Amino acid sequence: MMQEITKHGNHEQKRMPLIFWIGAIFVVIFLYFFGLTIPLLGPDESRYAQVAREMWQNGDWVTPTLGGAHWFEKPALLYWLEMTAYSIFGVNEFAARFGSAIFGIGTVACLVLLGNRYEASQGRPRLGRSAEVGRFGLWLGLIAATSLGIIVFARGASFDIIVTFPLTASLVGYFVYDQCSSASARTKYAGLVAFYLFIGVALIAKGLIGIVFPFATVGGYLLLSRRWPSLSFLVSIVWGTMLAAAIAAVWYLPMYQLHGWEFIDEFIIKHHFQRFTSNKYQHPQPFIFFFWVLPLMVLPWMPAFLAASWTFIRNTFRAKSPDGSSTTAATSFLSDPLLTFSLVWLMVPLAFFSFSGSKLPGYILPAVPPAILITAVFLYQRLDAAKWKNAVIAGAFGTAIVSVILIQFVVPRFAELDSTRSLFQTASDRGYAATKVVNLHTTSHNAEFYADGRLLRDETGKLKRLYGVTEVKDEILRSGERTTLVLVPHEYLPELLRYPELQSEVLRDNGELAIVASSLR
Repeated sequence: MMQEITKHGNHEQKRMPLIFWIGAIFVVIFLYFFGLTIPLLGPDESRYAQVAREMWQNGDWVTPTLGGAHWFEKPALLYWLEMTAYSIFGVNEFAARFGSAIFGIGTVACLVLLGNRYEASQGRPRLGRSAEVGRFGLWLGLIAATSLGIIVFARGASFDIIVTFPLTASLVGYFVYDQCSSASARTKYAGLVAFYLFIGVALIAKGLIGIVFPFATVGGYLLLSRRWPSLSFLVSIVWGTMLAAAIAAVWYLPMYQLHGWEFIDEFIIKHHFQRFTSNKYQHPQPFIFFFWVLPLMVLPWMPAFLAASWTFIRNTFRAKSPDGSSTTAATSFLSDPLLTFSLVWLMVPLAFFSFSGSKLPGYILPAVPPAILITAVFLYQRLDAAKWKNAVIAGAFGTAIVSVILIQFVVPRFAELDSTRSLFQTASDRGYAATKVVNLHTTSHNAEFYADGRLLRDETGKLKRLYGVTEVKDEILRSGERTTLVLVPHEYLPELLRYPELQSEVLRDNGELAIVASSLR
């Protein structure tokens, strides 16, 4: 590839040509939309996709339901994205994940904007590089787009990337406002408007953390910078909070009007405060869980992230000279506003979720963008050396190639074991497309999308689990139907096949679950 070569000081600088960045953009877009058609994995993807389907079928953009019962665990933004995609692409896996892929790319785009705006407002020397190395924002975007956490969660029909994008956009907006000079008033206040606007979006994405995280980050940043908030920011809290509330009210207000205390109790109390303060939802992990999950989210850049963290922390606490100045010009977390802001941005979700009684890997995703920022600054300061630049390029495109290979050849095999899609496809091909389905010795939430409207539920709308083959027989008698499909774990299959009062035929077995057509003899 041709490279433009110029001279800067005593070093030969090489800037990547425009065609390189255009190619990188196409690679990223391809990566984020490739293979979204694989089966929905785990319980959450299928449940969320089914909630959106029911809302879409009912023409109801307010009340989430699952199996016809109210489902108030999460706000509506993911469901709205899925419903819109269902209208365009039909009800399928690609449509269920389409919004997540868009928000993943949006998160990367926000970081590109942040990097480029920071250069424009502060000057390139603040990051220790000249213009000839290339725009910091572009390198930042390349690193972000090929980070494991963003790639994985941008491919899932779940809420983690859905809240990460507006949180990132909000905090990027504030930092643009904070760093722009008075000569850039239009950009400056556009950033402030974006801060509040995306707080409102984040509230519809995943609830109260949408407002807690941005304000906690800004407060911690000002405290660490030893600055008082500006008068314009203090004034903005009045109109900005009203703006955020107005956006959030698009969903919260009609939900409260329709469901009152049921909504407050289920969504706010149980799925905010009880989830945080207890292990009610069965996701316990040790306090340090996210301290090792977060570096994994930054793969393949984890070594650089760890090296950057150590280097910047060491330089932050390095001894001062007698006149109070640093003994070295090395970068530290307090030497540059971008690093200070990134540190606080990272620590807010890390500390918050570490104290939570419920922990899942995706919770820490909002801390991945600032981790990437810290990593990118560290790498960008070394791009004068060809070996570093080549390593970043190789790491980025190598990750993209490996990801495509895994998505094409490895993930589908895993999905075959984890998803029920193939089981129900086989049953449909055998003429059981409308047959009722029961769960025996299991509760397969993944089946909620693939057995739409056919699963046995209790009076509260939750999936009902049968504990013996006699209950299967009783359910067939109760339903009055000739045949029932039974989802049963592989180890319990002989029990069903040997039961003398049922005629059972295994339609398909994926190694973990079997789907069986059972009827009375």
